[in-house]
Amino acid sequence: EHTINGAFILSSLAGEMARDVALFHHERWDGTGYPYNLHGTDIPLCARIVALADVYDALRMARYYKNPLPHEEAKQIILAERGGHFDPLIVDTFADTDAEFARVFNTWDDEQEVEILEELSSL
Repeated sequence: EHTINGAFILSSLAGEMARDVALFHHERWDGTGYPYNLHGTDIPLCARIVALADVYDALRMARYYKNPLPHEEAKQIILAERGGHFDPLIVDTFADTDAEFARVFNTWDDEQEVEILEELSSL
């Protein structure tokens, strides 16, 4: 449901790409995702990219129900989902640039997030 609600809100604020990311980022390359069970290139490219980034972030972050995973474990989980959850090309690109994912994750802080959210709210 959050995908549909997010798409509705963003479609009026930020355009088609933001709407597509909100709506389709839980679709899976193999067609087992939601809300529409899209598969392969039927899923917009922007949503396929964000899907991988979203999972990477979820794996690396602490949650009340789980401890954070180190980069290498998160990487192996993502690589194992090549052609399943994720677009093989996106996974290959991630594998070639995973050190940059780790660097950004390790240097990101809450203050940067607040600044970005403030900028977005002024749109």
